[in-house]
Amino acid sequence: MYQFPYADVLENDPKLARERERQVFERCLELLKAADEKGAGSLEAIEALDYCRRIWATFLEDLASPENALPKQLRAEIISIGLWVIRETENIRLGKSTDFKALIEITTSLHDGLK
Repeated sequence: MYQFPYADVLENDPKLARERERQVFERCLELLKAADEKGAGSLEAIEALDYCRRIWATFLEDLASPENALPKQLRAEIISIGLWVIRETENIRLGKSTDFKALIEITTSLHDGLK
């Protein structure tokens, strides 16, 4: 399957691209809230952590690309957030943490920023 570079999608229809990003974060929020309710060892937690890790891995890959048109400083800040999110999901997965609140707060902020 051929995937278009994100910059091409953004250039062709920035509103559609932002809406898709918002939907991804909305789904992540739904999963994280369910995981928070059911607990760190639940199936909901496994699903939420996996989804969260996968979307951030995709975002980080795009942000690291030389074709990414975002300003370097903004890219660096988003990359920093993404690395923290991945570390935090791993801490919960390994049982070093059981707290989903910070992940929910970060995801909510990003989701709301895309409106």
